[in-house]
Amino acid sequence: MSARRFVVEADGGSRGNPGPAAYGALVRDAATGALLWEMGEAIGVATNNVAEYRGVLAGLTAARDLDPDAPVEVRADSKLVVEQMSGRWKIKHADMRELAARVRALYPAGRVTYTWVPREKNKHADRLANEAMDLAAKGEVWRPKTPVAVDPQLVDQATASAADAAPEATKPVPPPTGWGADLGTPTTLVLLRHGETPLTPHKRFSGVGGDPELSETGRFQAERAADYLAARGTIQAIVTSPLARCRQTADAAARRLGLPVRVEEGFRETDFGAWEGLTFGEARERWPDELSAWLASPDAAPPGGETFVEVARRVAVARDKVLARHPGKTVLVVTHVTPVKTLVRLALDAPADSLFRMELSAAAFTVISWWADGNASLRAFNDTAHLRPR
Repeated sequence: MSARRFVVEADGGSRGNPGPAAYGALVRDAATGALLWEMGEAIGVATNNVAEYRGVLAGLTAARDLDPDAPVEVRADSKLVVEQMSGRWKIKHADMRELAARVRALYPAGRVTYTWVPREKNKHADRLANEAMDLAAKGEVWRPKTPVAVDPQLVDQATASAADAAPEATKPVPPPTGWGADLGTPTTLVLLRHGETPLTPHKRFSGVGGDPELSETGRFQAERAADYLAARGTIQAIVTSPLARCRQTADAAARRLGLPVRVEEGFRETDFGAWEGLTFGEARERWPDELSAWLASPDAAPPGGETFVEVARRVAVARDKVLARHPGKTVLVVTHVTPVKTLVRLALDAPADSLFRMELSAAAFTVISWWADGNASLRAFNDTAHLRPR
């Protein structure tokens, strides 16, 4: 047991419940109250309860990275989270059960205690969550105003008295700069864009309208992708968009891998509204001002369609569901151009207009790993080697 002790303060909120949501979390030294780490992060569309659990998960992950042996007290103003994580209330909602399991997996039993505090005593975490939501509404990402948890003198001063009382204890090691502690096995998403449809070669807008099926070429591509996945042998679950072209592509993989397919609505393609079925040139000819606005801002939508901001919110929620259901697993996600590009953008913390700077081929693989602390690693992008002549 470490001589150090930490306090995690966590909060989460949703504007709509469910609606645009974010969490705030911070870690303090229990002896001095010194701030060691803080974070605010938007999580897409979610409920208050899910956002609050995400705050606890983030805070405990940071505390573990600082010192995995230090006992932790979590302070939150959510009675539900505190009572459920203390084991006094049952967890009925599936999403919260999965998040609670991820929280419990971070520490051995008895290392973490939970304390309810009134909202006025949780203002710091509440502020972080609201800052993150405000920035997300503008297409921006929360960043710390001042660096914390990287100054070894701060850590040493905060634990000096405890270290004197226990001279045999190992001297605290400050967290590394650049590369973090071992966070275990990441959850890896193998993203597969569906095979060609009759609209694909003509580069026509193809979102939710019409729901075209795979062409003969597309079916061939789906089988080649399935062969590649079977040879690779690492896929442990399959998730797909509800649209026909993705379901057909996923079914080809499922037959080869012997796995069931789970449909996730959040991975559907953008609703392009009045532009469905049109080429870019046809859309520009009929709606020049609307198309220019769409290219200039992720908050602009095609007539009767969806904005990229709206798409990013639901894709992030769908991603989080997969990460919660399959921690440490490799999951095939069959989806579309915009969701794949959005997941890459989110992984790289890139601006929304980066979507227009990526080229994604039909039946191409993109691979991203997500770690327990929320960081991501892009492993492959637009890989079509499996489609080349043998």
